[in-house]
Amino acid sequence: MSSEDAYTAEPFLPERRDLGALRKAAADCRGCPLHRDATRTVFGEGDAHARVMLVGEQPGDQEDRQGKPFVGPAGKLLDRALADAGIDPGDAYVTNAVKHFKFTRAEPRKRRIHKAPTLREMTACGPWLAAELAVVEPELIVVLGATAGKALLGSSFRVTQVRGTVLEEDVHGRRERLVPTVHPSSVLRSDDRESAYQGLVADLKVAARALV
Repeated sequence: MSSEDAYTAEPFLPERRDLGALRKAAADCRGCPLHRDATRTVFGEGDAHARVMLVGEQPGDQEDRQGKPFVGPAGKLLDRALADAGIDPGDAYVTNAVKHFKFTRAEPRKRRIHKAPTLREMTACGPWLAAELAVVEPELIVVLGATAGKALLGSSFRVTQVRGTVLEEDVHGRRERLVPTVHPSSVLRSDDRESAYQGLVADLKVAARALV
């Protein structure tokens, strides 16, 4: 069985567990088939001692091209929402539950369209997220959307039921405080973008208060 058929990143984790070593090792991850079509691994970025970690779903088209998380339109909206909520984006650590861009194309050479990762793919990538949490040791995790929630808290997670609340749960063997909210990309897709944006900011203000 090839490593990608095993659906686990575990064999690719380095012995040394600082962010630099993790990022370098993740660049060569072949723990599931997603690496084949993606341009590169997109690892987390930010303050290694951040009090807050933001966890999204997976890289998008721009993130895949640039190799950095949350650099596309959703990332720019997230930065604005964080600032409006009183959280300095520069003080956060941002990452995704899945480190490779999963996409489909309507036609060859056409725009790459985001495709949600499966639970199996999220589980395969779990060791990277667990390692990031162990290194950064954030005081709070902001869960951005349903896929990130399922990756952290299991398949029964429903963002609509718990958004804007402070949860305490065991995540990868650690007791964590989490504030779930919607993914910023859902705000961009909303028919009432201003209302959706204010909802995101309101949830992030809960996170800001939890950090006081």
